[in-house]
Amino acid sequence: MQIKKILSAWMIALINVVAICNVKNFPLMAEYGLSLVFFLIMIAIFFFIPVSLVSAELATGWPEKGVYTWVKEGLNPCFGFLAIWLQWIENVIWYPTILSFIATTIAYIFMPELAANKTYMLAVIIATFWLASFINFFGIHVSGWISSVGALLGAILPVCLISFLGLVWISHGFPSQIYFSIRALLPDLSSFNELVLLSGVTLSFAGLEMSAIHARDVANPKKDYPKAIFLSAFIILCLTILGALTIAIIIPKHQLEFASGGIDAFKVLFSAFGISWAVPLIAVVMTLGALSMLSTWIVGCSRGLLATAQDGILPSVFQKTNRYGMPIPIFILQAVIVSIFSLVFLYMPSISASYWILSVMSSELYMVMYILLFIAAIRLRYTHPQVERTYRVPGGKIGIWCISCLGILGASFAMIVSYFPPSQLPVGNLAVYESIFIGGTSLFIIIPMIIYWMRKCCKKLTIQMEI
Repeated sequence: MQIKKILSAWMIALINVVAICNVKNFPLMAEYGLSLVFFLIMIAIFFFIPVSLVSAELATGWPEKGVYTWVKEGLNPCFGFLAIWLQWIENVIWYPTILSFIATTIAYIFMPELAANKTYMLAVIIATFWLASFINFFGIHVSGWISSVGALLGAILPVCLISFLGLVWISHGFPSQIYFSIRALLPDLSSFNELVLLSGVTLSFAGLEMSAIHARDVANPKKDYPKAIFLSAFIILCLTILGALTIAIIIPKHQLEFASGGIDAFKVLFSAFGISWAVPLIAVVMTLGALSMLSTWIVGCSRGLLATAQDGILPSVFQKTNRYGMPIPIFILQAVIVSIFSLVFLYMPSISASYWILSVMSSELYMVMYILLFIAAIRLRYTHPQVERTYRVPGGKIGIWCISCLGILGASFAMIVSYFPPSQLPVGNLAVYESIFIGGTSLFIIIPMIIYWMRKCCKKLTIQMEI
């Protein structure tokens, strides 16, 4: 007799913490100083919790293929394809940002001055991604092992360590780069240019729809899954606030680099506490964590796009898998696109500016996907009420409307502010910046619509020729 594995609220919370919380995200948040506490609470209310609850309902009702199935059933196949395409291409654009983080942490292992070298950055980004893609050729067992070990050691350990050292720093009376006061806690809402970094911060909390599939394995979903979500939100918020504030406290704002801010903070902390020899060690651990996160997303999003290929939306070449079930043509395609997008590190004024423009474009595309997801969730309550959901957003139809609308508001706000260039970063020529951003996001929304229309026309033509 096979015993079904049951997950507790604590286990689900840990899965979410590992998936979301990472030192890589902290430098961007540190730009806001103490006011990041206010912003993170707002993001939890208007984005993080709505995504978690709505995804849990959809995952327990339609567990087969994730976002593609949810939006296809809730709206139509065209929007379903658009949603999974956006989830995939958003990650392809986002990959160079985590790869730049990997490149800077590797530099601190051997030669820290390379962290500011654009040529080195580009070479490591491209080489690392192709290597990670190749490793995933050998199946989910290999990539799963790497992800499990790397996530626990490379993500949780550095987050907890930097949070702990930050508390020690404050308790020992070391100097702080920010002021602690009620006035500093409240943000400056007078300028959109000051708020624009919120789109990147919101992106840091995206991805819970990937772990929502575990909701069906909870013993009592109606009670334990919401508990897990709020527990996740509390732990993630606490660790993120402590970690990001630590960086804001010890790194002057004008010296803060998005890609290397985390390892820079560890360097200062370890030096202050007389353990500078440990910088290369923590760099190795952080590199391992980032690589595990990268490996997880390479497989997850590629297999989601594979589902659309198997439904005949993408050309047949993308339906091919190897003996391990891995979609090799999709892996290769995304590696080529990542290599092209990585060239931005050569042409933007700074590494932080390159990091930012890729992050904000990723955020814009991801927010469109989330809006489709929320709309689909509302509509499915009306069109498919008979489908059994192990977990339902509480409050009936009013509840799903309220939670989804909160999410739509949060995602829409993140999209709006992202069109304004950040005052904290030199982005070069404004016209070039806006052209890259607006042109890129528009192009990646139009492409899937064209693909879907062309495949639909081809199918009609084939049917007519057979008749």
